[in-house]
Amino acid sequence: MTTSSVLLSEIAQQPDVLDRLLREAAGDVEAIAAALKPKGIHHVIIAARGSSDNAARYGQYVLGAYNRLTVTLATPSLFTRYQRPPRMDGALVVGISQSGASPDLVAVVEEGRRQGCPTLAVTNVAGSPLTTMADHTILLRAGQERSIAATKTYTSQLMALAMLSAALGEDEQRWRELRDVPGQVAATAATDEAAIVAAASVLKDAGHGVVIGRGFNYATAFEISLKAKELAYVAVEPYSAADFQHGPIALIESGFAAIVINVAGAVSQEVESLLREMAARGARPVVMSNIESSLSLGAATIRLPAGVPEWVSPIAAVVPGQLLAFHLSRLRGFDPDQPRGLQKVTLTT
Repeated sequence: MTTSSVLLSEIAQQPDVLDRLLREAAGDVEAIAAALKPKGIHHVIIAARGSSDNAARYGQYVLGAYNRLTVTLATPSLFTRYQRPPRMDGALVVGISQSGASPDLVAVVEEGRRQGCPTLAVTNVAGSPLTTMADHTILLRAGQERSIAATKTYTSQLMALAMLSAALGEDEQRWRELRDVPGQVAATAATDEAAIVAAASVLKDAGHGVVIGRGFNYATAFEISLKAKELAYVAVEPYSAADFQHGPIALIESGFAAIVINVAGAVSQEVESLLREMAARGARPVVMSNIESSLSLGAATIRLPAGVPEWVSPIAAVVPGQLLAFHLSRLRGFDPDQPRGLQKVTLTT
């Protein structure tokens, strides 16, 4: 049995956090969507750092696929260091931040407002500088996140973006699918600990490797990579299944470490094809999937819930990755509640 941990307790809180966000913020999000629709928005610029930047990658897919919006990630140094902000005509400018405090993110939203763009803050802290600067705010309602590594604020950021997409599209079917997500997250959070530990054991001595995802779960690959780095100090680099084939595939040799996320959907066949090639070359992949043929290719496997719509799957799929990073940290002799060199709020300019 795993001993007590602040990080572990906050991972376990995620189903309740997501349920509360859905219940309490749906009206706010629909009001924001109604206010944005007359603005003639045709693209979105998102400023974020760390885990929030990975949530922004999910935003590129969900707002692109369902709302036909071009979504770009801001380059904050253009606003702060070079003082050469790009023109943002016709954009919704969004800041995503757990704390809402980082000056560079606030500067992007401030410039968007100066240029006459509608602005939105997605944050866990009411009254933060980001909320003060933005026209609209989606509060995550995650409660205080004491762990340095973001877990419940990350999944609630994904949920907030999914809610915004559904509201902008006036899509009741997708709202119904969102209401199933807390239960799906609860199912992944209850993944057999022995399976997670077995997967961590495969990666324990790796030192380096890759995390593969594609489509909506491209963001999941980035977030799991970040968690492995900041908690277990294992340098697994994130790639899409497509990008990995354009050069980095040459890294694969016997014993090569990889985490592969493959959720049934539009890109799953291609991800499985890459997974087969990796296994044939002697890699020892940890496979996170709800597809039996993909699971059969893993040196260790973590089963994801079946029947989850691909567009919301990153909210549930990342949770076993959080648990994997936790146990990998413990197996390597580290304390996941006290990652070295990190602090909860990082203020960059």
